[in-house]
Amino acid sequence: MYQALYRKYRPRTFDDVVGQPAVTQTLKNQLLQNRLSHAYLFTGTRGTGKTSCAKILAKAVNCEAPVDGNPCNCCAACRSIEAGSCMDVLEIDAASNNGVDNVRALRDDAAYLPAEVKMRVYIIDEVHMLSLSAFNALLKIIEEPPEHLLFILATTELHKVPATILSRCQRFSFRRILPEDISDRLSFIAAREHIALTQEAADFLARLADGGLRDAVSLLDQCASASSGEIGTDEVCRTLGLAGTRKTAELMQAMLRHDGKQALFVFDQQYAEGKDLAAMLDELCTVARDLLIMKTANQNSSLISGICTQQELSVLSAQASAGELLRITRLLRDAAAGFNTSANRRIDAELCLLRICSPEASLDAESINARLSRLEQKVKNGAILSAVQPVAQEPPVEEAPVQEEAPLPVEPEPQALPNGFWQELVQRLRVQMKPYYSAFFSDTPDAPVSGKVVERFLLLSAQDSFTVDRLNKPEVLQTVTECASALLGRPVTAKFDTAQKNTDGTAALEQLISRGKQFPDIVELK
Repeated sequence: MYQALYRKYRPRTFDDVVGQPAVTQTLKNQLLQNRLSHAYLFTGTRGTGKTSCAKILAKAVNCEAPVDGNPCNCCAACRSIEAGSCMDVLEIDAASNNGVDNVRALRDDAAYLPAEVKMRVYIIDEVHMLSLSAFNALLKIIEEPPEHLLFILATTELHKVPATILSRCQRFSFRRILPEDISDRLSFIAAREHIALTQEAADFLARLADGGLRDAVSLLDQCASASSGEIGTDEVCRTLGLAGTRKTAELMQAMLRHDGKQALFVFDQQYAEGKDLAAMLDELCTVARDLLIMKTANQNSSLISGICTQQELSVLSAQASAGELLRITRLLRDAAAGFNTSANRRIDAELCLLRICSPEASLDAESINARLSRLEQKVKNGAILSAVQPVAQEPPVEEAPVQEEAPLPVEPEPQALPNGFWQELVQRLRVQMKPYYSAFFSDTPDAPVSGKVVERFLLLSAQDSFTVDRLNKPEVLQTVTECASALLGRPVTAKFDTAQKNTDGTAALEQLISRGKQFPDIVELK
């Protein structure tokens, strides 16, 4: 029966553990000096070696012939523990045995001496899943266990473990494994399994694993099953449903150019090939993060994830500003976060791309800042100044002789208004305008406002400055313009004749107040 690679190549000694020298060396020294604790707590992210170190420690404390702190893996105790048949070494899943009754049964069994090996070992995985009452039931035996008993607790969420448990254990923190160490381990496994894995593909898988060696080995196992030839970066992308470095860089370049058509075209290609949308957005977020790192840390390659090459990042970095990259990252993260409750992920992803490519469609502060940052970047790079042609300095021109002034142009004559135009205009204004304003317009000879058409303007004349102050407003002139243009059948613009002399508005005010009896909605002016 086929065995998964991460199980086949699980570390068997402390020296086989990858990327945790501080933990393994400390445990080896305790074994050599016979200074073992009665309880250990291993913390860290998934796939960093917590359970593997717990099993190695269980073998080491019971090994009949240890070698420099490592188990020999040859004696009966080591073989029994490794096969999982030793009754005295129990691995308990706290997620399915999290009740107080399970802990009470464990506490009762722990009182018995081991039957096969020297020490009885309890490995409690995902210990943070225990209930509060179960933790309380475990306190006493962890604090003062029998001499033949050893507890090894493992968790990925340290903040959920009570402080009373933490104070009774020696805590070892497992760090994320460096991509270089994961890549070397993948190359070793590929050589042992006769898998044609390129160095670029090994580095790419190491970055995808995010510090977890088990995840990286599982991805290698999946790629090896899907491909019968050499495994490169493109083959990894096709197998895992990722967009790939080339398409990711092309999509990011279209977004930075605000080319929505090209961005949607590249996105549709990847969607048709079955690429995972969440993975695509995550890759774009990683590229945006790498571009920000390049702008901040002067292209420090040790901080860059490496989804895109240094050359691709350099080209993209010249087109982007820090403000725009921050905006892109926020929009991508918001879209990815909404995938869990989305009814149509494709629409959400496409709308996200269009928002990124059209910053002018949003008026929030972040979009405006991105646009300003883009302009500043263009000015800094000289892209705007290069488009302005320098004006050649003309030689001085000799002064021409003074000529006689030309006669002033004749002022255009006002055009005659159609019959009934002003009366119809007044009727329409009373319907479309507030009574406060329409009361100034009347078809009587003593009306406060009169008008005449001069070329493409409807010049309004008022009897006094009071009337001009009340009516010379954009909304009033707009309404008069629309009504007059509709009546004349051609566009005209209404404005007040500034050449007229304004007089005192007392008489017009008295006329307006007397006329207000016809319009009850007018507020009395005092």
